[in-house]
Amino acid sequence: MRCPRCGEDDDRVVDSRAVRDGRAVRRRRECAACGERFTTYEALETRPVLVIKRDGRRVAYDRTKVVAGIAKACEKRPISLDQIELVADGIERDLAGQGSQEVPTETIGTLVLDHLRGLDDVAYVRFASVYRSFSDLDEFLAVLRNLRAEQKEQR
Repeated sequence: MRCPRCGEDDDRVVDSRAVRDGRAVRRRRECAACGERFTTYEALETRPVLVIKRDGRRVAYDRTKVVAGIAKACEKRPISLDQIELVADGIERDLAGQGSQEVPTETIGTLVLDHLRGLDDVAYVRFASVYRSFSDLDEFLAVLRNLRAEQKEQR
């Protein structure tokens, strides 16, 4: 691995640990030439998943878009970036479990909603309002009523 400071490729691994539920390894390295410490990640290479958009286009799955959408829904809520990353990990695990090379956006949206429901009600409603494109207040209220009913059942 080349040092980002001096470009030498002689380094040693100082620390290794599993991340992303054991699907990747984070390594801290130290350059033998200049002493710079830097981090690398090693992950299993998987087959790319294509997302089928509503208009029929197919685009490569992009984790950053999923994380950004979840983060937007969780804005100003007591939810850490680590929790958001765990939700994204869960969604990717669910997608991998399906074993399909092509996944409709609706499937990803539904998975996000399923994971957000257990994390934060406000984030769930925020994401649902964008994902389901509420056209009026009645649709919004229906989602709120369903959430309230589920909460009463759980008590």
